[in-house]
Amino acid sequence: MKIGVLKETKGHETRVALTPDVVKQVIKKGFEVCVETGAGDLAAISDADFQAAGAQVCSKAEASQSDVVLKVNSFTEEEVAGLKEGSICISFMYAYTIPSVIDALNAKKISAFSMDAVPRISRAQKMDALSSQANLAGYKTVILGANALGKIFPLMMTAAGTITPTRVLIFGAGVAGLQAVATAKRLGAVVEVTDVRPETKEQVESLGGRFLTVEGVEGVKVEGGYAKEVSAEFLQKQKELVEAKIKDADLVITTALVIGKKAPVLVSEDMVKSMKAGSVIVDMAVESGGNCAVSEINKTVVKHGVTIIGESNLPALLPVNASQLYATNISTLLFHLADKEGFKWEMEEEITKGSLITHQGALVHEFTKTILNK
Repeated sequence: MKIGVLKETKGHETRVALTPDVVKQVIKKGFEVCVETGAGDLAAISDADFQAAGAQVCSKAEASQSDVVLKVNSFTEEEVAGLKEGSICISFMYAYTIPSVIDALNAKKISAFSMDAVPRISRAQKMDALSSQANLAGYKTVILGANALGKIFPLMMTAAGTITPTRVLIFGAGVAGLQAVATAKRLGAVVEVTDVRPETKEQVESLGGRFLTVEGVEGVKVEGGYAKEVSAEFLQKQKELVEAKIKDADLVITTALVIGKKAPVLVSEDMVKSMKAGSVIVDMAVESGGNCAVSEINKTVVKHGVTIIGESNLPALLPVNASQLYATNISTLLFHLADKEGFKWEMEEEITKGSLITHQGALVHEFTKTILNK
């Protein structure tokens, strides 16, 4: 069975779906690998590196005609048009956001698996690309924030006086938020965290952060580790709690997402106005609408004396590591689903059922059907 790897075309993207070390593993399992020319250039991987690992380097058209085609980002309608009818594709899809692509996949009877839909269960941990990329994003967001600040993170006592530590306020204690806590603490900051899920308190405190408790947690519905729905009353109480804290913060990092919906606005323009001159906000949810009312996607802006960073693809700023981890995630899913003879269609198996979006001309993913009303 032939595996094709396409070069990413989305703006601000530098990652590639397979890396040479993982290509070797895929070939060892009996697959052939065809990588589009230049696919790894922005991740510091040359065509020669892929060839040395045993892959063929080919045109986009040839890679697209493989039995299984891999990407990082969702396939576009144009890319779907180049795929072989009845073939298989795997990538991040966020399928509920791309109904026209779903229709194109179904028209060609393509079976599409989505990396963002892999169930977050213990036996699928090695396939969890959301977590691997969020870990890197959480790290990078602190580095970006630290670089934009006009002060250092740690307490420093010098003959000329004492420098107080930077105060960091983090909204959201998911994978990215927790990595941000760990990174900020390693740099010597004082870190406070707010999250709608009270069960994250222990994780925050284990990393040295202080958890800001919000009353009224009964208004939060959690599903699969994510906040599915948050009541307006809860958000108001959270807002009141952080309004006082944000005035003292040097760096604010927002990570809050609600699956299938626009990101909640947690930092209003008035809150930005209340912050100290020279402070920094990094809005990790900017691609989903933003947690900060005045952040702008893929821009760093200064408003009311506050620097606001709206980088939409933080893992792509670390393409070497991000590609390495993603390649392991996607190849592990591939090995679970197939061998060199083809796919083992166990439609009710939990990982297959959870990650398969389209199959034999139909949308089969229940959550996506619910969001798209199909």
